[in-house]
Amino acid sequence: MIKQKIVIIGAGIVGASMAYHLAKRNQDVTVIDRHSAAAREVTEKSFAWIHTTHNIAPEYWHLYDAALEEYHALQQELPELDIHWHGSLTWDTPPLREQPHFQKLNREQLEALEPNLKEYPNEATYVSEEGALDPVEVTELLLNKAREYGAKVQFDTNVTQLQQEDSRLVGVHTSNGFLESDVVVLAAGTGVPELCNPLGCPVPVTSSPSILIRMKTTNKLIRTLISNEQFEARQLTDHTLLAAEDYIDESDENGPEAVGKRAYDTLRRSLKGGNQLELESIKVGLRPMPEDGYPIVGFQDHVKGLYLTVMHSAITLAPLIARLAASEIIDRASRRSELAPCRLSRF
Repeated sequence: MIKQKIVIIGAGIVGASMAYHLAKRNQDVTVIDRHSAAAREVTEKSFAWIHTTHNIAPEYWHLYDAALEEYHALQQELPELDIHWHGSLTWDTPPLREQPHFQKLNREQLEALEPNLKEYPNEATYVSEEGALDPVEVTELLLNKAREYGAKVQFDTNVTQLQQEDSRLVGVHTSNGFLESDVVVLAAGTGVPELCNPLGCPVPVTSSPSILIRMKTTNKLIRTLISNEQFEARQLTDHTLLAAEDYIDESDENGPEAVGKRAYDTLRRSLKGGNQLELESIKVGLRPMPEDGYPIVGFQDHVKGLYLTVMHSAITLAPLIARLAASEIIDRASRRSELAPCRLSRF
């Protein structure tokens, strides 16, 4: 195996997953990020639902189908990886991709599963296999494990330019000097297009804002992850409750603060003991959204040494895609068929 110099730009869940899988396989890995700590962009503002039942195009089903197994395998490798496998409970939402393991629960069963709701639907879908996690904690764990395998991590480091010679990338200019590379992995989320444009390599990714509301609670109020037309919420810890909302605009009426406070009020009304909730923070995360909504992964055809890893639903897909991508980077002759639908060339 050839030991390559690999520079990963971005220390969110995708960059950390890439660093872990590449360093574990004896590559010379350096992770750089402009922030002072890991997961300080969209990762820390993620609802972090390992959601495998999106209503997605059939050519991507295999990735979501394998995501849960990948997380369970990762937990075998890293026993300290903490995932809340409490399942998800949905009703009055867009249709999910039907799975054999779906359970339809009646009102009585719902009351037993989630005793702190004030109102119940007649029926809801329960997916016991799905889970959620603390995205910052998991990202830091993966980076620390990558360090144990020899990876270097540079925070407070801005990328100023990707250095290209002929049609090959040879390194990265940063605010802390030049880093030579055999491969540059772009895991910079919404920053990927800006880095690629000077290379004549447009990447169709835009920002898709979402709102994360964090609340303090004296007691645990929610057992599963609940998603319905009124709210989407889960416990991060016994004393922290998270809610997620769609971004609308920046107006006083529908800006993030207004949307977040409405979600907070809804949960106070909807939960027994909801009056104990205390609003802690309202944050906007800028999710990287490829033009068609699906991951863009793989070597760029016209710029040698440039590997793209940008995706929505990164919490769900990052560990799986990172393992497959690491395999492609280490064995250049082998392209993983699982990633075939994810190539930039489809645009």
